[in-house]
Amino acid sequence: MKLKSILLGAALSLSALPALAEIVIEHQYARSASPAARSGAVFMVVHNTGPEADRLIGAHTEAAKRAGLHTNIIENGVAKMLPVPEGFPIAPGEELLLQRGGNHVMLMGLTAPFVQGEELTLTLTFEQAGDITLVVPIDNERDGEMHMGGMDHESMDGMDHDNAEPMAGMSNN
Repeated sequence: MKLKSILLGAALSLSALPALAEIVIEHQYARSASPAARSGAVFMVVHNTGPEADRLIGAHTEAAKRAGLHTNIIENGVAKMLPVPEGFPIAPGEELLLQRGGNHVMLMGLTAPFVQGEELTLTLTFEQAGDITLVVPIDNERDGEMHMGGMDHESMDGMDHDNAEPMAGMSNN
């Protein structure tokens, strides 16, 4: 009788827990503009396959002094990169595309050059799913489905990413 009560109590406790988002990440890669670059970026597709909404709220890697969530916008014909401290929402059954020219994980103060074919470890933090650590291949040559519409990370080394200053010479042409 006592065992039955314990099992019933455990089952009720588990059913009271909120359903977590189920996150699947694919097509991840990192790149920097050159071996001397001090910044780089990580791109990927994040799928929320669960029944609950989630939000990507942070990133961390030993490959950079700082990692942050950023987006690019075109304002008066000038490309600007802005930090997104509130993160990126992902509705149930939807995907978040982190791509060149859009939302991405920005890596500032690289601790070593990004060498083609090597890998880095990146931990993403989600409100519901928690921390997810993944291995990200470095692919400085990728020029595929995730284009960067008018903005090149090569010009980011001198940019103050926290104050969202316009990048000189950049336009949406």
